[in-house]
Amino acid sequence: MAVKLRLMRMGKKKQPTYRVVAADSRSPRDGRFIEIVGTYNPRTEPSEIKIDNARAVHWLRNGAQPSDRVRKLLTISGAWEAFESGVTVEELEARAAAEAAAAAEAEGAGAEPASREAEPASQGAEAEAASEEAERDAETVSAGAEA
Repeated sequence: MAVKLRLMRMGKKKQPTYRVVAADSRSPRDGRFIEIVGTYNPRTEPSEIKIDNARAVHWLRNGAQPSDRVRKLLTISGAWEAFESGVTVEELEARAAAEAAAAAEAEGAGAEPASREAEPASQGAEAEAASEEAERDAETVSAGAEA
């Protein structure tokens, strides 16, 4: 059985989203498939690509042939490079877990300090403006006293 990695169209009329699937090459485009490897949404800006790199590399190593568009998506996700370089599936999963943990940490740590820093900065700007006004008033009073 010849297996291909290809896109399977989903979504409503005029609003396509795609699944990246491993399917028998003889089955129709939207027909039977063996496994869902990922999703692709070209309508968002930038396009949303979610691919299980470990499963994609597994299918590529077992002889699955990607379509042209799927090959491009695999290149973007990093699965094609892993396939060509011979990285093991376990290493890919470890990298994915580390990246997910780093992203979660960056979101959790990055969002809170930014909002905390924004408040003092705005208060500091208001305080500076008030002190500048006070200095101008003091200069005006001292200039009036000299005259």
